[in-house]
This record gives sequence, C-alpha cells and structure tokens, in this order.
Amino acid sequence: MMAGNGFFYPLFGFASIVLLIYMSFGDVKMGFEEDVELSFVERKGSQFVLDGKAFYINGWNSYWFMVQSVDYYTRPRVSEMLKAGAKMGLTVCRTWAFNDGDYNALQTSPGVFNEEAFRALDYVIAEARRHRIRLLLSLVNNLQAYGGKDQYVKWAWQDGVGLSSSNDSFFYDPSIKSYFKTYVKAILTRKNTITGIEYRHDPIIFGWELINEPRCLTDPSGDTLQEWIEEMSTFVKLIDKKHLVTIGLEGFYGPNDPKRLTVNPPEGWASRLGSDFIRNSQTSNIDFTSVHIYPDHWFHKQDFEVYMKFLTKWMISHIEDGDTVLKKPVLFSEYGLSDTIKNFSLADRERMYRTILDISHKSARKNQSGAGALVWQFLVGGMSDLIDDFGMVPWERPSTYSLFIQHSCRLAHVNKGLTHQNPSFKRVC
Repeated sequence: MMAGNGFFYPLFGFASIVLLIYMSFGDVKMGFEEDVELSFVERKGSQFVLDGKAFYINGWNSYWFMVQSVDYYTRPRVSEMLKAGAKMGLTVCRTWAFNDGDYNALQTSPGVFNEEAFRALDYVIAEARRHRIRLLLSLVNNLQAYGGKDQYVKWAWQDGVGLSSSNDSFFYDPSIKSYFKTYVKAILTRKNTITGIEYRHDPIIFGWELINEPRCLTDPSGDTLQEWIEEMSTFVKLIDKKHLVTIGLEGFYGPNDPKRLTVNPPEGWASRLGSDFIRNSQTSNIDFTSVHIYPDHWFHKQDFEVYMKFLTKWMISHIEDGDTVLKKPVLFSEYGLSDTIKNFSLADRERMYRTILDISHKSARKNQSGAGALVWQFLVGGMSDLIDDFGMVPWERPSTYSLFIQHSCRLAHVNKGLTHQNPSFKRVC
C-alpha cells in the first residue's frame, strides 16, 4: 500500500515541518469572509462530489464542539480547533449534534430543548462555516455517553409507555421511535440564530449520521436494526432531501456474510452484534457508509503487527465492497490507536495512521470508493478533562502534525480546483 508514496515524504523534510509549525502558531490571517457561497456535497456513484468534482476527505473527530460551546469561557476552543483544522487542510469534522438529558443537555426531556445548548450548536455550525470546515453531525449515541439509547428508554419508562427496559427497545418501541423522530425534525428544521439558515438548508453540514456505532445485541439476526435504519433514513429524507445520510456503522460483516469469517475481527463476536455492513448499507436512503478502525479494542491479543495486517485487509475489503457491491462511498469515519496498549509508542501510532492515509490516498488516485478518513480525535490545549486514550493536540508533535498536512496536500492534487476554498492552506502546498 505504501509503494509509490515513498518519494513524497522526504520532499517535505525538515523545512516543511518548520513551515508547518509556523503556520500553526504564527500570526497568519485566515482571510475568510463570514458570508461564504457554498455548495452541498453530493454523491455520484461511489464518490463524493463537490462543485461537480470528485471530493476526497482528510478530516477528524471532535465530538466535544457543542458541549464546549455552551459556556463562553470554553467556546474559544471550538474556534481554535476549526481554525487549526483549516490550516492543516482538513475538510470535514465529525461531531455530536446530541446531548440527551446530560449536563448542559440539548434535549432535556422528549421534545423539550435547552435553547442555550441549541445556540451552542448554532455557534458550532456558524464557526465551521466561517472556517469552511464541513460537519458530519451525529444524531444519537448507541453508547451511554451524552444520554444515548439508555436515556430514551428511561424517558419512556418515566412516561409509563416503555415496552422494555432493554436499551435495544430504542430500535423497536413505537413511543421511543416517536421521541427520536421529534428530535430529528427539531434538529433538521432548526433556524440558526447566527446565520439565519435552517440546518437542512446549510451546505456547511456535510451530512447526517443516524447513530454512533449502532448495535442491537438482542437481535443478532440484524432484522430489528435494519428496520430501524430503513424507517429513520426515510424520515430524514422526507424532511431534508439535500444532505447526505449515513448510518454510523463500525463496519462489521453480518451473520450471513462469508466475510465474517475472513475479514471481521477474530472469535466471531463481531457478526453477532445485530449490525450487518452490507445489508445495512444497501438501504436506499443511505448515501454512504461508514467504517471504524480500532484493532487494539477488537483483539484480545495485543500485538501491533497483527493490528497492522488487520487494518490493511479491513480497509481494502470495505473499499472493494463500495466499488463492486454497494456502489457507494465508504468513509472511514473513526480510526485510532489507544495509548493504553502494551508497549505503546507514538511512532507506532504514526505508522498506523500513515498506513491508513496511504490506503485512502491510493483509493483517491484510482477514483475508488474509499472516500477518506477521520481520525479520532483532536483537541486543543487545556482539555485534559476531555482527552481519552486516543486524543491528541496535533501541533504538539510536529511529526504527527506534518503527517496530516502532507496527506492534505496529496489530496489537494486529487481534489482539483477545490483548494481555493481555503486560501491559507493553499499556501502550504
């Protein structure tokens, strides 16, 4: 996978790293206008398209944007991260558009919203527009953080309408599905108090993710989750026909897919989670599919070389699926290497990330379905309370910072004519 790219990295060398550090910390004005004419990202076959041209992504996750924008003293962190992302040539950030029943909740109870938190989300979208970073907005969590499925089930029980205490009832309880639809409609039709644009009409939003990492353990056949995906993706499209929609899958092959034996993580557990990469992604109202890459979490044996062999096979398999079976873009919407694994080193993390970016670049050069990758996760300084075992402040390690910018420069050659959207980054390449 790395063949053919080796000449590129020495080309930048030490001088490149010095320049990149200066671009991060120097007083370089972005020159962005607040009123920016933008187009919607669309899908044409297995590619994303922007202004009629193929659009491949180098991006990141910062799930914390909205919750950090509620309080004015933490709000500047969002602008700082978006500004830094733009300088790095990154084009898409994935973040949460939910906070259900938690501290500074956006949704305090079913269909009841905290206007202060909603204005925080307005701010995130407005700042992203100012810095020309598109947002992939996730609508609910399969996990407990920031409410998730559990909170919806609790609300149903408190209202006396819940069918089951299982958090998987989120996917089949009519009352809970009604709660979620009310939430989705409120998000999509929200008029931004800063820009004056309804979310569904704002092209700075790259697309909607239905749910982060859906699993339905009580129905390993996958039928329950599949029905939910079909219903909710149809509902979103009824309200918003302009934006792309994805599910939020981890990418595991389902119980009837032969690839469960050859590509999934070992020991068979990944095919019994109620999700099914191919079946779910073939849903007509799903525009692109997503895949996550966490071999250190998926393997019991902690062996970095095993991780590397797996991730290469994992990525290539899903790109082939996008090209030949799904005919849709495949976005690797999360990837990371935990710093808690045995013998962890930053050099290994960079090696892993470089391999992921090289495979992404190869897909882009060949006009394949591998549409890009979003690293988990970036933060700014002073956020030790929110950093996890994958998190990083990218400019604190010049070699890591340089790695992402070099990849952005490679993609700038593929995304011909699109770099004009970011005058600051154009000077770097």
